Amino acid sequence: MIISRGAAALAAATALLVAGCAGGGWDEAANPARGDAPLSAPVTPAATPTPGARTPAAVPAALDFSARTLDGQEFRGTSLAGRPVVFWFWAPWCPKCRSEAPAVRAISARHTGVAFVGVAGLDTEAAMKEFVQRTGTGGIVQLSDTKGAVWTKLGVTEQSTFVFMAPDGSTTKASGPLDRDALDGHVRALLAG
Repeated sequence: MIISRGAAALAAATALLVAGCAGGGWDEAANPARGDAPLSAPVTPAATPTPGARTPAAVPAALDFSARTLDGQEFRGTSLAGRPVVFWFWAPWCPKCRSEAPAVRAISARHTGVAFVGVAGLDTEAAMKEFVQRTGTGGIVQLSDTKGAVWTKLGVTEQSTFVFMAPDGSTTKASGPLDRDALDGHVRALLAG
């Protein structure tokens, strides 16, 4: 059977549309809150969309994950869809990561419209919790990724790495250590893009 290019393109576009509509959708568990949480900022529910409001953007494949925060709460990556996000991949024993903690605290407090998510790996949860308490980085969501699933999902192979995700799902990466000015510059570029 011979299929014309136009018919093949139409079939591919239809498959993409169906795949995009079938996944995820709107997730009410958005907006990681800022504050002085002991291990990880809580995830607070987003406002319920009003009738006639703009439909949320499709969920990027990179956000199709679930994990636990360091204080045991369920976290879904889909809750970040349509928002600018900074993922900070760190390990408790990493001196670069430790040196970045003050910058992460300061810049996450400055850019409250950006979701900051720490993704801890390469060690035990006890060591991860100690790192967060010692560095004072509990004001952002901190995920426990002992199996490296989120690291793999976002294509991260080393600590310290930052992944900057635009609301459309496009990403850029930067290896650390990043000081306040460098991290602030990346966040400003994310917001300008």
